[in-house]
Amino acid sequence: MLSCENLTVRAGTDGPLILDNASARFLPRGLNAVIGPSGCGKTTLMKAILGILPTTGTAALNGNPITHTEDLIGKVGLAPQFTTAQPQLTVGESLSYALELSVADAGIRAERLESVLGVTGLAPHRDKRVGSLSGGQLRRLSLGLELTLDPACLVCDEVTSGLDPYSEDQILALLRQLASERAKCFICIIHNLAKLAQFDWVTVVYQGDVVFQGSYPDLLKHFGIDDGLRLYEVLNRQDLAHWRNRWSEHQTAAPLAFEETTAQVAADEATKEVPAISAPKTPSALSQFTTLLSRRFLLFFRDTGYLNLTVAITFGFPLLVVIFNLTGVWNVQVVPMERSVASFDSIKQAVDVQIKNAQAANLAAGLVMFQVILLTLMGANNGGREISAERTLYEKERMTGLGPVAYALSKITFVSLIGAFQGIWMCAFVKVICNFPGPWMDQLSVLAASCVSMSVVCLGFSALLVSPEKSSLLSIYLVGFQLPLSGVVLALPSALTWVCRPFINAYWGWSGTIKSMAGTPIWYAYSSSLPDQTAYVADSSTALLVLLAQAMIGIGMILVGCQQKRWN
Repeated sequence: MLSCENLTVRAGTDGPLILDNASARFLPRGLNAVIGPSGCGKTTLMKAILGILPTTGTAALNGNPITHTEDLIGKVGLAPQFTTAQPQLTVGESLSYALELSVADAGIRAERLESVLGVTGLAPHRDKRVGSLSGGQLRRLSLGLELTLDPACLVCDEVTSGLDPYSEDQILALLRQLASERAKCFICIIHNLAKLAQFDWVTVVYQGDVVFQGSYPDLLKHFGIDDGLRLYEVLNRQDLAHWRNRWSEHQTAAPLAFEETTAQVAADEATKEVPAISAPKTPSALSQFTTLLSRRFLLFFRDTGYLNLTVAITFGFPLLVVIFNLTGVWNVQVVPMERSVASFDSIKQAVDVQIKNAQAANLAAGLVMFQVILLTLMGANNGGREISAERTLYEKERMTGLGPVAYALSKITFVSLIGAFQGIWMCAFVKVICNFPGPWMDQLSVLAASCVSMSVVCLGFSALLVSPEKSSLLSIYLVGFQLPLSGVVLALPSALTWVCRPFINAYWGWSGTIKSMAGTPIWYAYSSSLPDQTAYVADSSTALLVLLAQAMIGIGMILVGCQQKRWN
């Protein structure tokens, strides 16, 4: 039985009260309805009980305090109004992945998959993509995802909202069937007051507090109405203090109403006893990691929009670089000249060669920087929305036993593999076409590290921010700062150089690549053209270490963000 006492929730630290000392009890079996005017705190009440929202007061399951959502794994499920299943997966795949993340035993997984498909009526649709399902089928899938752990209690947040009357009746009939045959408790946040007669226990929330709990006939009597449709009309005639007093009087007059209704529901339903609630054995972190990574790559190749964008920038951006030197000829010359005896023609020739060398060197340095900037843009695309765009799904899966570390590592691995491929392809394609000198391994590793590091840092933004728009925008801003703050194109004030430089990915990607050309004519020309011959240019080893340090900062951001609860 779920219950709460004196729950209070504020909007922010000093914001207004959303929930004000609310107390409630829900039947351990059967159908519970939670109703109230829009914005009264219905969903807030249930999220506070489940430990999703920070609150003062107490919540309990079967008398045991609920301190965080992990206490409810396998015991209480939450079916949101809109399914969190990815539209690119089929119904069968969605349920299979949910089972692989939450149930360790393969035999139990196979049995539950068929059981859930059967009881929800989704068996004929198991091979349909989620994106092609109707509204009623999506609600059934939402319920099915929660039934994979076979919880004794399921909180349904407006699972019938927006459905036609026939589909709504089908969903309620399904809930009644599960309550009867499997001795389950359903707590449904609903808007349609015409369906209240189908519920065993009704909870009325008004202005952030519970002002009534009881059977539907008791509700009609308590509010002096002959039809549930008139409830809000009557409710809004009085203030909260009035209804609190009425509720207190009702509890004094009928102190055993809850126990009597509980007994009546148990007598009306099948004789099956309510099963003992125990936490299931969840898969290992390694198993969850491989499942998540497998699902992510499947989604990557099925999401044609994102796939096409990634392919376009991966293979299109290098083309933008090589068009500036399709011939691969650099024409760098070294003209030895003894200045003491040099003629005017010799001096002129040497100056001309130095100018041409400087132009070639600047082109080479510019193309290297162009590569790095494009790679940082790819990195922002890789990681900027990766976690924030599916945050609700992640939080839901945490309630079924998904570990934050397994999830974080799967995301880090995914964006790192994509980023490494993009960096390697950029380097190889440009190096071959433009005929860049220098060691292959040094340049491949630096450019791959540059893209991976930016991908991971932007993934960190995605983990710390709930909104995918905000995390994506912040990632783009970070890319925008790379060129001006690198100090390569525009000289930074000396006081800012080493304040900014450690955090600028582009500088280290550029520096490690251009310095790997040391001993070649391009490096000779570039170093000779520097106004400050003592200017620091990091070698590839140093660049790799700094890029690794930046990636480690990003990993820390990801782990912190994934540990926090950030429901949309």
